[in-house]
Amino acid sequence: MKFILHLVATLLLLSPTASLAVDAPRPNIIIILADDLGYGDVACYNSQSKVPTPNIDRLAREGMRFTDAHSPCTVCTPTRFSLMTGVMPFRVPNGGTVFTGVGGPSLIAPGRLTLPEMLRAQGYATAAVGKWHVGMSFFDKAGNRITANGVEGVKQIDYTRRIEGGPADHGFDSFFGTACCPGTDWLYAFIVNDRIPTPPTRAIDRALLPKHPYANDCRGGMIAPDYPMEELDLVFLKRSQQFLEEHVKKSASKPFFLYHSTHAVHLPSFAAPQFNGKTQAGPHGDFIFEFDWVVGELLKTVETLGVADNTLIILSSDNGPETTAVVHMREDYAHDGARPWRGVKRDAWEGGHRVPFIVRWPDRIQAGTTSDQLACLTDVMATAAAITGSELPRDAAEDSFNLLPALEGKAAAPIRPYLLTQAFNGARTLTLRRGQWKYIAHRGSGGNGYDKGELKPYALPELDPEAPAQLYDVSADPGETTNLYSKRPEIVKQLRALLEQSKTTGRSRP
Repeated sequence: MKFILHLVATLLLLSPTASLAVDAPRPNIIIILADDLGYGDVACYNSQSKVPTPNIDRLAREGMRFTDAHSPCTVCTPTRFSLMTGVMPFRVPNGGTVFTGVGGPSLIAPGRLTLPEMLRAQGYATAAVGKWHVGMSFFDKAGNRITANGVEGVKQIDYTRRIEGGPADHGFDSFFGTACCPGTDWLYAFIVNDRIPTPPTRAIDRALLPKHPYANDCRGGMIAPDYPMEELDLVFLKRSQQFLEEHVKKSASKPFFLYHSTHAVHLPSFAAPQFNGKTQAGPHGDFIFEFDWVVGELLKTVETLGVADNTLIILSSDNGPETTAVVHMREDYAHDGARPWRGVKRDAWEGGHRVPFIVRWPDRIQAGTTSDQLACLTDVMATAAAITGSELPRDAAEDSFNLLPALEGKAAAPIRPYLLTQAFNGARTLTLRRGQWKYIAHRGSGGNGYDKGELKPYALPELDPEAPAQLYDVSADPGETTNLYSKRPEIVKQLRALLEQSKTTGRSRP
């Protein structure tokens, strides 16, 4: 039955009668998704940033910069699921999982409409390059799905067998990248579409890698001979450029969708050699600078190919900055990747999920504009649907809202009635934001511990220690310093009821 419904939805997407009228050719779409890039890591969001980001700043000058945009989760796997589906991750089984090694199966269930499937149905060529990290299934020589983690699981892989549940099974015509985090995983090997052409042959020798405070996240996994740990983003860039050049040369009349998902700036911070020492902010600053350079090279490529004016480029991050990066950058270089927010990656506080979100589309978006619309990465799907004339089925993109009116400067009122986010501990750590009010349905950060270790100096006193949850007025108190749970019970009641309603109905989109 699910397959039939999905088939009907796909036919509707293909039907001209189901499409919205569009006056201009459908734009090419590029999503550049950074890993762990904080709101304060980018100069156009943080005037006190110690890292130059001229290319990201240029993208903002030539497009629209959102100041109240969020990742759906404060860690990578769930956020990437939501970007691909327009659905909050807590709604699906294992929606709080962070995969490693041969981790799977895919969080995207068979029959679930995805962003690339929707665009492909509208005639787009679709390509994914870089980090996938939404789960995929590897098999052993007996044909059994591998469930073991770590090196043990990697050693069981039969490399002659097809990998299931990856980008090739969810709407992408081509894929070049990695199963999980490119620089901190048990499986260091490139996947091409649904196979690994060059399997790992030995354990990685971490003694040969750089040594600094940002280098300690590299797991002792198995590595392939063609896997350059310090130049991964250069490899990804070259592959994306090849896709763009070949597509424009061979199929210039056909729109494309490129999802470019970088290793940068996830720890370990291994910038390519030519970027070492390029900033005054240490190895992690150099890594951010390399990411900015990659952005610039992609911009140059679309301009050289003559397709920039009708190419919609979205740049964002999967969550806030990593703990170690924030602590050491603050202490050593006076750079705060979370500024001006409280919290970091994994936390329910703003620093964990308020992210850079910049959109450039010369044909439709006025240059140099800023939007304070509440936005989320789940909204990319509904926005792309509106732009391309796709009609979203009722059982798809349940948490996605169309941001096109904001992009065109036509949104006089809030587009989103409220925003859902989740912290590291999944469905147990949900947050609902409506207007100025933010309700965190649990105590504490929902992710990191602030009672000891490197984050202890950043712990704030709890002014309402008996409260079972948190309520903040983020307009008056953007630092989330004063929990108003007990002082504003009527607001708590409203937001808690709205959260329960969204959980019960399985959606936030009407």
